[in-house]
Amino acid sequence: MVPKVGGSNPLFHPGPIPALKAGIFFNIMKRIWVYSGITLAMLFWSLSFVGYKVAYRYFEPMALIFFRMVISAIFLSLMIKLTHAAQKIDRKDYGQFMLMAIFEPLLYFLGESYGMKLVTPTTGAVIVSTIPLLTPVAAWLFFHEKISWIKVAGIAVSFTGVLLVLLGKDLTLIASPTGVALMLVATLSAVSYSLMIAKLAAKYKPLTIVQIQSILGAFLFLPIFLFTDLKETMQIHPTWESILPLIFLAIFPSSLSFIFFTAAVREIGITRANVFTNFIPVFTAIFSFFILSEPFTGTKMLGIPLVLTGLMLAQLTLKKKNLPEF
Repeated sequence: MVPKVGGSNPLFHPGPIPALKAGIFFNIMKRIWVYSGITLAMLFWSLSFVGYKVAYRYFEPMALIFFRMVISAIFLSLMIKLTHAAQKIDRKDYGQFMLMAIFEPLLYFLGESYGMKLVTPTTGAVIVSTIPLLTPVAAWLFFHEKISWIKVAGIAVSFTGVLLVLLGKDLTLIASPTGVALMLVATLSAVSYSLMIAKLAAKYKPLTIVQIQSILGAFLFLPIFLFTDLKETMQIHPTWESILPLIFLAIFPSSLSFIFFTAAVREIGITRANVFTNFIPVFTAIFSFFILSEPFTGTKMLGIPLVLTGLMLAQLTLKKKNLPEF
């Protein structure tokens, strides 16, 4: 007997199948957008290390960061206005937002801005690329997550690669110790920032989080700028050559990159999102070579792959959820 089409026969029931296929397609497209966005974020952050060197021809560090925050806050506020994406902040979350802003942009940019005056773009990017290694350590300290031996091995390999980038052929330190220390301050601040947005991203839109981050950052940097760089800034004669690097840094690394990164944290979790920072030293080394003519030494050519190998090794035994996944 030939079964009838339709009815109660599950083989011919057409209802759930199109919905299931649509759901699968939607999830695939969503992941493509998330991974494309976070890759762009790493691309923009990589270019920011080169952008620093160009912008420092005209601006002092605190002036550069202050104007970046102001332009970013204006840009994001306009985006929220045009897209009708305004979101009310609960009073009980004010403290978390302020703590987030203290870690980043305040401490992060204090470390990175002054550090990038003393180290090359590739050196700075390699140090920042250790964020995925430090995130499991932070998870161990604050969330009591276990660190496996293979993660410890990955950390050791990666830091060996960092040392090769920082040391010359005769094993002397070619990078400024002060610059390295400042970049480490930036890196630790970024890890702390990541832990904060892992909580906030569960409740607020990425656009909202980054807008508040920029507004608070502008207020935090205002007194520092007035005290340190106002006099030198008043002597600058604005030209397109000086303004364009500033606009680029404000809109792309300071705004869009943080939106894409926060969206990724919300969708795939903080640990997996931080793995993408592995791309930063590779992109930066390429951009620095072509834009700034930064040379590739033998130790750098050996050190960068070691950093990436260690980073990948440290990710091999990641649990599905090391930190809260959203």
